[in-house]
Amino acid sequence: MIDAALFQHTVVNLFQGFGLSVYIGLTSIFLASLIGLGLALMRISPNALASRFSFVYSTCFRGTPLLVQLFILYYGIGTLSFVRESPALWWLFSDGGRCAVLAIALNSGAYVSEVLRGGFQSVPRGQIEAAKACGMSATLRFRRVVFPLAIRQALPAYSNEIVLVIKGTSLASTIAVMELTGHAKRLMNQNYAIIETFILAGMLYLMINFFLLACVHLLERRLKH
Repeated sequence: MIDAALFQHTVVNLFQGFGLSVYIGLTSIFLASLIGLGLALMRISPNALASRFSFVYSTCFRGTPLLVQLFILYYGIGTLSFVRESPALWWLFSDGGRCAVLAIALNSGAYVSEVLRGGFQSVPRGQIEAAKACGMSATLRFRRVVFPLAIRQALPAYSNEIVLVIKGTSLASTIAVMELTGHAKRLMNQNYAIIETFILAGMLYLMINFFLLACVHLLERRLKH
């Protein structure tokens, strides 16, 4: 059983990685939302090339493990000569934290695109026709009618994706990023209190997800009124 001193030491060390997990998670969610929105619009557009690109992207990233994509970005891309010779690319691919954000955002963006596509396609045709009859331009219809209705429909599924992104941040520890799971693994080798350490780490992940889901729930209630 873990004693008070060891408990305090474990909590303090886990919180050192807590902030990095939150940073990776929130940045990835933001980037994935932008990628997902762009891909969803491309998928429902009448442009066949854009729609096909979105389909291929979504299929590739949803059909392969996030861990494999993370290893390709961190261990693979960084070995290419043109990446090493480009200061901007080397800045991006030489750091494990940045590679983790990029991999999670690219992967999650594929899932978000499908969630948003379902939301866009669920908007009643009558609502769009009514907006046209009122003389709204295409941009105004999208901003005031299509997008709010689509987001309202997509929010429940989108909240699931947020949870998956936060849990996915734990994979960053496999490329030596000292986020929450990375610190838990190091503590495990020091104190051998494996169960207690990972229960505490799990509670911190739960705390992040609980907060984010509460925010989504509040947004969902606001959109309904």
